[in-house]
Amino acid sequence: MAISDETVDKVSGFIGFALVALFVLGLAESITSGFAGFWGGLPFWVISVAVLALAGYDYWSSCLRRKK
Repeated sequence: MAISDETVDKVSGFIGFALVALFVLGLAESITSGFAGFWGGLPFWVISVAVLALAGYDYWSSCLRRKK
């Protein structure tokens, strides 16, 4: 039983996105709970959420969207 390239793309893309999200959210939480505090870390949270939204869209666009 062979695994299709499409399945490999979906699984590896999800693993990559999950690792990036885990790293970025962990970094944002660390900055917020550390020296910067909530208000000092808020700009980083905004940037982090925007970056994760773009990464999620890229994953959807390249792996999940039906191609014509």
